[in-house]
Amino acid sequence: MEEHADIVIVGAGHGGAQAAISLRQLKFAGTIAMLSEDPDIPYDRPSLSKEYLAGERPFERMLLRPAAFWEQHRILLRSACAVTAMDPEAHRIRLSDGGEMRFGALIWAAGGRPRMLTCPGHQLAGVHTLRSRHDVDRITTELTRADRVAVIGGGYIGLEVAATLRKRGKHVTVLEALDRVLARVAGEPLSRFYEREHRAHGVEVQLGARVECIEEDAGRAAGVRLADGTLVPASMVIVGIGIAPITEVLLEAGAQGDNGVMIDEYCRTSLPDVYAIGDCAAHVNAFSAVPRMRLESVQNAADMAKTVAKALTGAPEPYHSVPWFWSTQYDLHLQTVGVSAGHDDIVVRGDPSARSFSLVYRRGGRVIALDCVNSARDFAQGRALVLNGTAPDPRALADPTIALSTLRGN
Repeated sequence: MEEHADIVIVGAGHGGAQAAISLRQLKFAGTIAMLSEDPDIPYDRPSLSKEYLAGERPFERMLLRPAAFWEQHRILLRSACAVTAMDPEAHRIRLSDGGEMRFGALIWAAGGRPRMLTCPGHQLAGVHTLRSRHDVDRITTELTRADRVAVIGGGYIGLEVAATLRKRGKHVTVLEALDRVLARVAGEPLSRFYEREHRAHGVEVQLGARVECIEEDAGRAAGVRLADGTLVPASMVIVGIGIAPITEVLLEAGAQGDNGVMIDEYCRTSLPDVYAIGDCAAHVNAFSAVPRMRLESVQNAADMAKTVAKALTGAPEPYHSVPWFWSTQYDLHLQTVGVSAGHDDIVVRGDPSARSFSLVYRRGGRVIALDCVNSARDFAQGRALVLNGTAPDPRALADPTIALSTLRGN
């Protein structure tokens, strides 16, 4: 039997959940169905690599809304349900359980799936990725017999996992293929700072470490063999090398896109009445030098969700948000605002050795982004510099005794 909903939301992460919530807040009275491959109701994913992996936050405290909320607001939740195909002209999707559903409008908020290793041994027991609650539950169960953990990938997820596992007393080795951690997302001063911090906490950080294979012992991972022949012993391997956007269904249905599905300023895809938001949406961002980009952040997903909700309730407003992001490792709270890609200069504000400082990224003299470590005031005040494209004197930018809110352009 074919089902129908006025608005179908595919994905129940932060973007999908916010879309449903915003639609009801804007008095949308039609039917809403939210479909998710995840068996759980919407929950906070950034906590997975931090408080939840550390055992400091129970799952019930990670729910974005209590279970009763969705029923009270007439939002149909269909868990453990994937979309396998779409007929955009008929406004119909096919589901993994064999059923079909028609829609008036569809919001694709499916996010991404972890990129996998392709080397020999990548499918061994003890090799994990971290994207869902159940991923963390499996890791936690195996940690009781894993004293040595290799983390492949020195991005934010890899470093957060390393910090959390050190707190749990594990011997951790981070293997990064490039010449510094965070190389794709941050300037060198921040990379070197985090490398020093992790080493000071007992993490072994190996740079330029290219994985040849995962070694096996009795069917389980026993170590990581590098291209130079080095063996890194490990009874658990956690792979954090990014995500691949989940867009196959949209692209097969004719949507434009490549690394993500292309959307316009109202988050519309090239398919009729089909929108895309969050990690899988490739968009033009007013605060980035990159022509079209994907942003993997809660802020981006939530703000795009609100943009779509406004468009679907008759009050369209183009997406125009300053990106921001955060990461917690040990007692270090990093807050980022703006997009640093394309910068031609970095001003270090404060002293990294004091463990409270900021990097100010500039392009053509104008501030385009900040990375703020244990510096909440810089983060709060720096947003205006990014929003306005301010070009302050670099000497003033570097002086932490001068409030960013007082700086003006040259």
